[in-house]
Parts: sequence; structure tokens; C-alpha cells
Amino acid sequence: MLGGMQCHLDSSVERVRRLGMVVGESLSTRLDPEGSRLQFQYEQDAETRELRSLVFPPPANQPVSEDTPPTDRAASPQSGPGTDLKGREKTDLEPVARLTSKVPRPIADQRSDSELDSDDELPPYDMSADQELSGAPPPRYLRDCLEALATSEDPGKMEVSLQAAEGLIRRNAGTVAEVSVQLVKVLLHLEDRYTTPGFLWLRQRSMVAVTVSDPLPVTEFLTSEFFALNYSLRQRLDILEVLALSAQELSEPTPGKDRPSPRIQSIATTAPLDPCGSSPLHWRRVVEQRIESKTRRFGKGATRPAVSAAPNRFAPVAGHFFFPLLRNYDRPLNTFDLLGSDHLVLGRLIHTLGLLMHLAVNAPVATQMGRALLDFVWAVRYHVDP
Repeated sequence: MLGGMQCHLDSSVERVRRLGMVVGESLSTRLDPEGSRLQFQYEQDAETRELRSLVFPPPANQPVSEDTPPTDRAASPQSGPGTDLKGREKTDLEPVARLTSKVPRPIADQRSDSELDSDDELPPYDMSADQELSGAPPPRYLRDCLEALATSEDPGKMEVSLQAAEGLIRRNAGTVAEVSVQLVKVLLHLEDRYTTPGFLWLRQRSMVAVTVSDPLPVTEFLTSEFFALNYSLRQRLDILEVLALSAQELSEPTPGKDRPSPRIQSIATTAPLDPCGSSPLHWRRVVEQRIESKTRRFGKGATRPAVSAAPNRFAPVAGHFFFPLLRNYDRPLNTFDLLGSDHLVLGRLIHTLGLLMHLAVNAPVATQMGRALLDFVWAVRYHVDP
């Protein structure tokens, strides 16, 4: 308290300094009533008189001046040197209580408390599905999303940027090629500092989208960073998972926009040719149509359309996914020993290589991949980890 009074006295604001003087005089009076008291020279105003009245109440027979504050006017007739603050508050509230007791209560207030507290009149709202609205708007451009993920310190902006990242990447294929390596680098080093819901899943889906959109440079970056220094085991496992999921998505057929729908194809292949035309029907088709027209089926499931042929997008880049992972597996680093203590990553690496080999089974490079995988598995067949 004395330190606070000293800070008030040292202040350059006159009002704060005057408040410290009043508190200093009050403390000296209460701490040492018989000894010397502090006396400061300051100009008294309504605030200082009100503060002094709390410590030095005027006698009961002293008339109240016109410039006394309303608080002092209400407290001065009932206060005495020996009356405490609690007694003054009780005295001040007695006239108000007498006035309020004379006012007739409304009819609604005269009801019992049980009726007012009834649960039937105020049913609670179901707020189980309510979600807190985020104040930050989602980014509309990929570069804005990249900047927010790299430099933003706002938890709300970080969350909406991570949620919108996958959609922006898949919709802006031309822009992804310009910032693909930088974006996957930011996502790889991104940490969950704000406990974002679904952080690991959103981050993984964004990295997979970048790898699928621009596979060659992104794959080269990820496979080179897998054996680099200063990476945690979690980040190395994330690299393997992203490569496996990206290869799986690239190997899936995607129907082109110029191909007709399966229904149109089935109608076109089964419709008979014109009998009067120049090209007669093939005898096998005629027989099949007759058998189909005279065959009676009691239960027939939904017919599945024929699968249309589509190019395998993973075949041209399968070697870029596979061979760099076998490059430095037998070279231990200061922070990564694949054949030693970090055998967990070794098992995951073998699993990922087998998955890549399975997805590239029809690729031209599948023979070289199989030979390299066999040599790698044969080299680690005596590993201590079962």
C-alpha cells in the first residue's frame, strides 16, 4: 500500500497525485493516531472532500454546506466519530426501504416463486448442434491461403485457411504449379499450435491435393526431405502417407469430359442396325438378340455399365515416387537411423514401397521397380525387428 501511495505521489497527473496525498494523510492518521501526521498542501475539490469524509466524518451537529457532495449530505447527519461505514449504509437505505414498502406491488409480482420458476413456461433451447461462428473470412485465392498458413498468428484465420486449402488447390490447377513446392513445405512444417479440430486430417488432405495437382516437383521435394536432417519421425511418416495416398488417387481412373455417359454407350452398342442398310447385322448379334427376347428372368439386378478405358496418371510418375525412397536407406544420420533405432519408419517404408509397386503393376517401369524392391527386402531380411 505504501508503494502504491508512492507511485501516486510521483505521478505527473495532478488528480492522481492529489489522490495519493489524501490516502497518505488517511494512513498516517489510522496507523499512528497519537504521533505526527502527514499534512500536504493541495487544492480541495468535490472528490477530495468526498474521500476525506469517508475517513474524517463531520460531527452530527455540524450543518451541511451547499457545496458538499450528495454522498456526504446523506451520510453527514447520521455519522459520528465512532460510526462505521456499515452503519451509515444501513441508515441511508432505511428511507428508501420505507418508500418502496408503500408502493403497491404489481399483480404479476404477487405470484408465488414456484410459478415464476416453472420449467414449463421457459423450455430450454437445444444448443447441442450449435457451432461457434468464426470471425475470420476464408481466403479466396491460393496465395492468400499460403500467406495465412505461413505467417498468421490468428487462430481463427489459421483454421479457416486450413479448411479452405484443399478446395482452393483442386480448383486452381494453374496457380498450384507456381507455388506447389512452397505450399507443401509450409504444410509439412505446420504445427497444431491452436488445437484446431481435425488438424492432422486437413493438413494431410491438403498435401495430397498438392501432390496430385503437381506430382513431379512435389514428389522430388518430399522424397529428398525424407532422408534429410532435422526432421521428426512424425514428419517422415507423414511424407510416406502422403506419397501412398497420392499414388492411390493418381492410379484411379477419371472419366474424361468428352466421353459419353455409360447409359448412352449401352444404348448405342445394343441398338440393332438398319436391316435395309448396306451393312447387315452380324450373326452373333442376331442370335444374342433372339435369345434375349425369348429369355424370361424372375429376378434381375441393376445392370452395371461397362467400365470405360482411361489413362493411368500414376504410370508416368511411378518411378519418381518409388526409386528415391531407396536411395539412402543404409546411410545413418545424426537424427535418423533407419536400420537401427528408427525401425518403425523402416516397416512403414517397406509397406509404402509395396503399395507403390501394387499400384504401378501395369506401368512400363514395373519390372525395374519389382527388381529394386526385391533387392531391398532381401538386404533387410535379417533385421532384428520382427
